[in-house]
Amino acid sequence: MKKKYLVLCLTAFLGSIQAQKNLTPQQLLELNRVSAVGLTNDKTAVVYRSSQYNVAGNSKTTKYYLQPIKGGEKKTISDYSNLVKDGHVSPDGQLKITTENVKIERVTGTDYYPTLENSNVRIYESLQYRHWDTWEDGEYSHLFVENIKGRMMDRVDIMKGEPYDCPTMPFGGGEDYLWSPDGKKVLYVTKKLHGTAYTQSTNTDIYAYDIATQKTENLTGYNNGYDMAPAFSSKGLLGWLQMKRDGYESDKNDIIIRYKEGGKKGDINLTKDWDGTVNSFLWSNEGDKIYFTAPVGGTVHLFELAVPTSYEAKVTAPKQITKGQFDVHGIVGHNGATMVVARRDMNHATELYTVDITTGEMKQLTHENDAIYEGINKSNVVKRMVKTTDGKEMVTWVIYPPNFDKNKKYPTLLYCQGGPQGALSQFYSFRWNFQLMAAQGYIVVAPNRRGMPGYGVEWNEQISGDYGGQNMKDYLAAIDAVAEEPYVDKNRLGCVGASYGGYSCFYLAGIHEKRFKTFIAHDGIFNWKSMYGTTEEMFFVNWDMGGHYWDKNNKVAQRSFNEFNPIEHVQKWDTPILIIQGGKDFRVPIGQGLEAFNAAQMRGIKSKLLYFPEENHWVLSVQNALIWQTEFFKWLEETLTVDK
Repeated sequence: MKKKYLVLCLTAFLGSIQAQKNLTPQQLLELNRVSAVGLTNDKTAVVYRSSQYNVAGNSKTTKYYLQPIKGGEKKTISDYSNLVKDGHVSPDGQLKITTENVKIERVTGTDYYPTLENSNVRIYESLQYRHWDTWEDGEYSHLFVENIKGRMMDRVDIMKGEPYDCPTMPFGGGEDYLWSPDGKKVLYVTKKLHGTAYTQSTNTDIYAYDIATQKTENLTGYNNGYDMAPAFSSKGLLGWLQMKRDGYESDKNDIIIRYKEGGKKGDINLTKDWDGTVNSFLWSNEGDKIYFTAPVGGTVHLFELAVPTSYEAKVTAPKQITKGQFDVHGIVGHNGATMVVARRDMNHATELYTVDITTGEMKQLTHENDAIYEGINKSNVVKRMVKTTDGKEMVTWVIYPPNFDKNKKYPTLLYCQGGPQGALSQFYSFRWNFQLMAAQGYIVVAPNRRGMPGYGVEWNEQISGDYGGQNMKDYLAAIDAVAEEPYVDKNRLGCVGASYGGYSCFYLAGIHEKRFKTFIAHDGIFNWKSMYGTTEEMFFVNWDMGGHYWDKNNKVAQRSFNEFNPIEHVQKWDTPILIIQGGKDFRVPIGQGLEAFNAAQMRGIKSKLLYFPEENHWVLSVQNALIWQTEFFKWLEETLTVDK
């Protein structure tokens, strides 16, 4: 009887293995996407949303759940307003901060000529005429304070008449504004610059609007870079994130605390001497600690920082709480020693986990995609150290196909990260998904080249002004090292990437010396001079190019705009290339993709243009995303001849 039982168990086990399949593009796009709303007021449960995209309907549905922190069944909810505190309601519950677009400037033909109702024209006198994927129409997002509980007060625009936005555009949100603990002031983040000056600066500041006097004070006017994400502790201390240098969007991000009024003299930089950069932070409930996330060694982890008891007290070094091959990419809150965070890795989309703050032990809290992943073969993700041309050790992620057989030869892709100073961590993308690439039979090589955070400030900053230099050597060092393995087919190497990664593909296409058999470049920079003339945030190109292309005496700028310009190497292009471009991408405008495609076609190179008129720097429509994935792998199959 026992023997028969063992046979049945073995049969069931083998059947489950056989039932597992490799991930498909449609499965990827239809995974549940989990994000936290917040801990409940009593901190015993977390409210979260789970969104799912329907490819056939090109639509999204979102459901909300209540999940006890100590485990147990989740509960579907339709309204969480009484469960999670709304930080935009004043402490006394009487007032609320809301946002609304307000027309400030004349831009359109009818603004200037009201009787010409059928005109279609925009009139601009400075830069900032478009941003990210939207043309400037003279409207700005303003903050309003309104009465919600019977107290007599008119609805007040606290930014009345100002041509500035809060939340900050294009990515700011509710974290850009909050109440002071006494409910007497509204703090908010904005960049009080306009037109051409706005496009050249990263100088956001934190302002405090006094409800009684209706006056506004700049709290961080001494700092020239970003000031962001203000938050008060339970003890009333104000903390925020700060970058020092104006125009440098990837500067070291530090945690600042204000102990005394009066600006800089009362502020302490808690992470000044720590050789890292902060992603986000959260005060402890007691106000004596700060928890933050930061990239480290190709991952993102949770850290703890003791808050000095006074302005004069010693600042101690951060302590890393979590460790492992995954990303902790969001902090929700904590109840005592139990923290709730968002976690992901290259084989799993985001789920919520609990963390024991004292030990770092983690337990999965939500299970929105468990059933799907049980039927999907996983990839083996290996951290490999590669020696760079200047003798440094570089973390390189190598992702192997499911059921990898070292006795076979596999086509292999070099993945080029965007940013350029974005972390290549254990992220899970719904477009550049390594699990999906590996599932189609490719080995993926993803190097943490120069310019990425997580390896100290020097490594992170080296790339500025050196786009075609050391980081390109880092790319080639990584693919060359992995290509020496007997299971890598050197005759079937590809190179893929988007944004700076797309630029990398365009640039490598002219210098790769026949390593690669194919390229895929999405929204990449092909011609730095035309890019400079059409992009919308000038601080980015000014900083990373080292100046202007017409400045003939600036050696860094001249090298950037000429030697490091892909268009200057196009005469050496000889490899098939798929070029993908979004029509509403104003960061890397449409001309970049079209110029590259024209060049490839005129040189007689096998090439294809995949143009999405309504997409910006990303691909947001689910049906467009499915076409993107289909064309991506179709191109690779055509040009690398994948053996199934």
